[in-house]
Amino acid sequence: MKKVIIALLILGLAGALAYSAGGPGEKGKKITIASIMFQEDSYFRALGIGMKEAADEAGVELLSGNCYNKVDKEMELVNTYISRGVDAIILSPLSFTASVQALKQANDKEIKIILYNTGVDADFYSTLIESSHEVLGQSTGKVARKYIQEKLGGKAKIGIVDFVALLPEQSNARSEGFLSQLKDLPGVEVVAAQSAWLAEAATQVAGDIITANPSINVIYACNDGGTVGATMAVKNAGKAGKIVVFGIDGNEQLANFMLSPDNILQATTAQQPYAIGKKTIEMSLKAVKGEAMDKHIIVPGILLDRANPDGLKAFLKDMETLTK
Repeated sequence: MKKVIIALLILGLAGALAYSAGGPGEKGKKITIASIMFQEDSYFRALGIGMKEAADEAGVELLSGNCYNKVDKEMELVNTYISRGVDAIILSPLSFTASVQALKQANDKEIKIILYNTGVDADFYSTLIESSHEVLGQSTGKVARKYIQEKLGGKAKIGIVDFVALLPEQSNARSEGFLSQLKDLPGVEVVAAQSAWLAEAATQVAGDIITANPSINVIYACNDGGTVGATMAVKNAGKAGKIVVFGIDGNEQLANFMLSPDNILQATTAQQPYAIGKKTIEMSLKAVKGEAMDKHIIVPGILLDRANPDGLKAFLKDMETLTK
């Protein structure tokens, strides 16, 4: 009888060990999620904070890497994470087409793919979480339209600082959204468009646009670095009061620009990277556990407007809390 009991106990223990060493999401196995970023700016810092907080709350292991805007480095990181046997990979793909091969290899290994900001030319990923880039542009465009009508008599010569050379689909969607709000104003003309998405380069590019087009009175920038650079270029050129800037994305520096009396930066529409970061972890866990989710999730933007200083101060307070 004792032998039977001992045998049953051994079988029970073996079963418990087998269960604890089960598949992703099962009791006893810690889920591992890997993230790939491609820049080190305020957007990705907030995104990373959101991911880390959500991962800590869920008790999962989070690995982080940065490909620094290089597709080959992105592929290398994906392959590294495949070798590590992670359960999910989170990234904003650098290329609609070139990013597919490495991600497909991960998917073939039953690693869940969670995308944010940009998609790929494939449907094997679990979900895409993003702002609507066209809607971000439309939001800023509405404020620009009102300004042009009320302050400039309905006439504007516009220079655009975009990031087409980095992410054409995203950049074009933002510009098209912005310009859609101005298309029926006959006095509005786009006179220049150049790519620069980091602040230092954008300062130079926007400065060159101003020098080459002395009639410009509005600059539209498609991302945070471009908006910072365009604002600094106007200030450096001594054109405050003659040229105004509208942008996309939001951070402490941009909010403070709009609280400044120089009247250069008028409005920008911020994404919510912290919320997007938390959502990527939430959806990764659902994917690993085989739970249902939407294929496309939109996180709305936030309009930051010089005309609403209380809103700017509230945004700064939120950012201060987030980065403590």
